Amino acid sequence: MIQINQLKIKIDHTMEDLKKLIAKQLKIPETEIIEYSILKRSIDARKKNDILFVYSVEVKVPEEKKIIKRIHNPNITLGERPKYNFKATGEEKLNNRPVIVGTGPAGLFCGLMLAKNGYHPLIIDRGDDVSNRIKAVEQYWETSELNPDSNVQFGEGGAGTFSDGKLNTLVKDEYGRNLKVLEVFAEHGAPGEILYLNKPHIGTDQLRTVVKGIREEIISLGGEVRFNTCLTDIFLENGKLTGIEVNKNERLACSVLVMAIGHSARDTFELIYKKGLKLSAKSFAIGVRIEHPQFLINQNQYGAYYPKLPAADYKLTYNASTGRSIYSFCMCPGGFVVNASSEKGGIAVNGMSNHARDEANANSALIVTVTPADFPKRAEVPEVLSGVEFQRTWERKAYQTGKGNIPVQLFGDLLNNRPSVTIGHIEPNIKGKYQLADLSQCLPNYIITSLSEGIQAFDRIIPGYGDEEAVLSGVETRTSSPIRIERNEYYESNISGIYPCGEGAGYAGGITSAAMDGIKVFEAIAKRYRV
Repeated sequence: MIQINQLKIKIDHTMEDLKKLIAKQLKIPETEIIEYSILKRSIDARKKNDILFVYSVEVKVPEEKKIIKRIHNPNITLGERPKYNFKATGEEKLNNRPVIVGTGPAGLFCGLMLAKNGYHPLIIDRGDDVSNRIKAVEQYWETSELNPDSNVQFGEGGAGTFSDGKLNTLVKDEYGRNLKVLEVFAEHGAPGEILYLNKPHIGTDQLRTVVKGIREEIISLGGEVRFNTCLTDIFLENGKLTGIEVNKNERLACSVLVMAIGHSARDTFELIYKKGLKLSAKSFAIGVRIEHPQFLINQNQYGAYYPKLPAADYKLTYNASTGRSIYSFCMCPGGFVVNASSEKGGIAVNGMSNHARDEANANSALIVTVTPADFPKRAEVPEVLSGVEFQRTWERKAYQTGKGNIPVQLFGDLLNNRPSVTIGHIEPNIKGKYQLADLSQCLPNYIITSLSEGIQAFDRIIPGYGDEEAVLSGVETRTSSPIRIERNEYYESNISGIYPCGEGAGYAGGITSAAMDGIKVFEAIAKRYRV
């Protein structure tokens, strides 16, 4: 196959136009193209008066080597993108079925691959299946009655179920795991465009169907999935795993346990710390969500072309006088800010979009990295869990500041050190109740200063970003796991039989990287154990 990169073409092109361009690049008649497929499509918006699509394609033609030799173009090469190909080679007998804790992307993909290879995994999750989880979440948003075990953080699909469903990742992949993840999503109902878009996303509305489909396939292959089933104890003998307890009343024999927990599983962090798993505190980031009209972002990013293009996103960063960087994170075009709390007495926010991204407002986290040096040192809190305590402190302050609701402040009021008392021309698009407030009461001073400086700096990049009526919601604290569960080159913890996996364990940052890590842990198990 021939790969062609940097194929630039007008955004209103047809597929026939693209085929003609491929033939032109290869200097052959169109009739010689046997077939072609799109590997990637991105948008080049550097020239607002001439926005282009940029393609990478894979083409099958006769005499490919001769064509490559003749045209001497560095953007045209022989080769195919890597396809996932793994064979289980384990020889050690696995006496008990593997157990996976968590049905987020890491747990689902580890479970799916184990099921496909005959290991009949058991997957447990403290939360509900996706249908009942949606009901619990919507009830919380309407009534503020939180279910601590089934919410935006816990339940089928993990935290990503209530997100924008972004699938792009910075993880380098030479084994085809990334493509495998995208293919599995597409097979279970995600739009086929995720296989080639430069910034693929599914959307919360379609993710709900996709995760259910993956679960159903796992069951059809002999796996088992139990919801409302919380890991409450781990049993060890001579440094090896022998079993687990769930719901404080059932013991299960277990010699392989995949800890695919979410980044908010704080009670599980405490459990595994007490059981002697080696943990380390890690950096993460905290801040707020900011809302602008999506029209503003579209117009700034795409100029007059914006009606012909999908809702625009952005990525921004600024080095503040505090010595810290502030940056946008998990930007949600045409979406909602959501109450993503999982503990009573605390408030945490996140962003969420449907696949169409057709809501009136764009929102993004604006966050600042915090390190273990920022975390409180208290005798009653183990140092490795100090990041959890740091998150909890500011979430509780947010709850108090917002009188039990999401605290909201206009940017102009933040700049002028005063609480907001009225909404401006930007109507908040928030799932969950909110309260006008003063965010300086629930964030460290260095975060407030960084926000003030950063938003003004971003206004020079996207005019209107610093609108004094831009809506800020707090607090965004669940950006990544505050701990890492240490593992060795075989993906195993210091306790034999326990495999840390995914975002909550500190090895991923987003849906795709978590799913890929789930596949890696499956491979580690399958290299050691046979069915």
